[in-house]
Amino acid sequence: MKFGVLGPLLLTEGGASPLPSAPKTRQLLALLLLNAGSPVSLDVCVQELWDEAAPRSAVQSVHTRVFQIRQALSHGPFGRTPEESKRILETCHQGYKLRVEDGALDTHFLDRYLAEFRQAQARKDDLLASSALRSALGLWRGQTLSDVRHGPHVHAYVTGLEDLRMTVLEQCIDAELRLGLHHQLLSELGALVSRYPVQENLHAQYMIALYRSGRTAQSLEAYHRLHKTLTEELGIAPSQRIRKLQTAMLTESTELDVAPPDRMSLSLGLMASR
Repeated sequence: MKFGVLGPLLLTEGGASPLPSAPKTRQLLALLLLNAGSPVSLDVCVQELWDEAAPRSAVQSVHTRVFQIRQALSHGPFGRTPEESKRILETCHQGYKLRVEDGALDTHFLDRYLAEFRQAQARKDDLLASSALRSALGLWRGQTLSDVRHGPHVHAYVTGLEDLRMTVLEQCIDAELRLGLHHQLLSELGALVSRYPVQENLHAQYMIALYRSGRTAQSLEAYHRLHKTLTEELGIAPSQRIRKLQTAMLTESTELDVAPPDRMSLSLGLMASR
């Protein structure tokens, strides 16, 4: 049985997908998966499903939805007894715990790839870092839990995972810029700055990729577009680090060139100062 939260909610076994259809049942399953292996109190379940507007029947409704999830766990092609399903979704003191085997949830692989990245980072191995981070990014099948309602607890988890996704993306591009892959990154970065028009880190990376590809004028145009968007939509100017990056381009600073592995370039140093 495989579960997924990095995209639409996923439950598959042997090619079948016995995923519950009721929105609140799916929401409860998402909450349990985000806390896989840890107990989730009944109070947290009620808060997630109804927030401050819980009906008197809320506790009984949670019990019913737990029963529906257990039914879904029993309806796979290999079948399970009710007792086996109860061992997977276990009742514990004033709550429930979903037991998920190692490797059965997509976030398990995310943790592994991020651990590989940290090891590569410690060794200053940008090639391995890029490979690990690209593998991590490939786990997302779309926006995290895009087809599930978000109560306060699921919303917090989803926000954290989406923020992590952006951080992973930026770290991956940093590594690939250090590897001299600016030409290969131009198309991806161009799409990203269009999708995230006020994201300074992505614009800085795009500017660097353009500059290193001999397209200084376009790089400066990207800066001016960012400046206009920030001032008109948010009423703020670009940060000092982005302004320093623009100045370095205008003066053709050699520190913007691809640096040897043992030397941090000015550009990437600017992006790292978050």
